[in-house]
Amino acid sequence: MSTARIVELRVSSPVEPWQRLGLDVVDGAARIGGVMLRFVEGHDGLVGWGMADAATAATDIDGLATFAAAVPDGDAQHHRLRVLGFDHVVVMTSSLERTCGAIEQATGAELRRVREAGAIRQGFHRMGEVIVEVVESAQVAASSASFWGFVWNVDDLHEVCNTLGPEVIGLPKPAVQSGRYIATVRNGVGLGLPLALMTPR
Repeated sequence: MSTARIVELRVSSPVEPWQRLGLDVVDGAARIGGVMLRFVEGHDGLVGWGMADAATAATDIDGLATFAAAVPDGDAQHHRLRVLGFDHVVVMTSSLERTCGAIEQATGAELRRVREAGAIRQGFHRMGEVIVEVVESAQVAASSASFWGFVWNVDDLHEVCNTLGPEVIGLPKPAVQSGRYIATVRNGVGLGLPLALMTPR
């Protein structure tokens, strides 16, 4: 069974806060590496992911809105934020086994590892250039999974943080991944979903 690739993400959010952050949006969309970020009306955050090369025509993966999408044409887009691409997308669930099993069945992307992190458990899948991090938490009571946010890799995290300033983004700190650093964009920026920036893989 072939493995699906994430090639599009839909975000229900105003475009302006993303543009102020340094994302260049054209006709309601911005290409981040090999993934098209498409903005739709509303304030609901991350609302769907588009797959290429999926072995099934699933439109719902454990509650996650799913659709078929084409691989973006042409060269990667350059942004003032100097974002290189997606590192990972975060999905929240009340059951790691249920959600990861549904992802694997629909996409062919196997569960690569499980990490026990105190009160939470994390499962990891790889779909194209994007890692999907599934987080099981006792604070999640829903019987289906939900999108949470995502992390981008940027060319120079410390320079980006200096440019954006402390009112926009926190200070870089060591990431779970050895040797890498991560910084979180503040909620007050108004992106409509959690976003962190990270040093490249």
